[in-house]
Amino acid sequence: MERLLLSLLVLAFFLLCAAGMWWGWRNRARRQAAVLPAFPAPPDDLPGPELVPAATGVYVGTTTAGDWQDRVAVGDVGHRAAATLRLTGAGLLVERDGASPLWIPSGSLVAARTDRALAGKVMGPDGLLVVTWRLGDHLLDTGFRGDDKASYSEWVGAVRALAPADRENTR
Repeated sequence: MERLLLSLLVLAFFLLCAAGMWWGWRNRARRQAAVLPAFPAPPDDLPGPELVPAATGVYVGTTTAGDWQDRVAVGDVGHRAAATLRLTGAGLLVERDGASPLWIPSGSLVAARTDRALAGKVMGPDGLLVVTWRLGDHLLDTGFRGDDKASYSEWVGAVRALAPADRENTR
């Protein structure tokens, strides 16, 4: 009987923890939705030629720029997914499997870099491609872990070349 009660107590504790995490995520999304403007809708057809070959990998997430753990939870933007990056003169398209695509117009691009951590995902040095961009008055970092990390330098250069010259410092 004691073992059954202890087991039920442990199960109740874990269910309470899971409910608390769900409640916290939902409240974070609600707070961010009140502050962040709507994310840009992707174009029906990607305009122009691709500036670099498409990259496959994992969309890690989007955070507030400069705070690698402050994940954006609005809609499905906070969910990790297998993804393909495509860059044209019009902007950056993150096509995510099982989630809505994320479109970053070229006028919103600020910078690109490699980093080791974003949205709770920690890698080795230069394990992630991070694109900083502007959504309204907010700077965001979007992270991508590519299957081919050797292409990161090409991606960083192409995004930086596409970003407006009058961009503000991200840090």
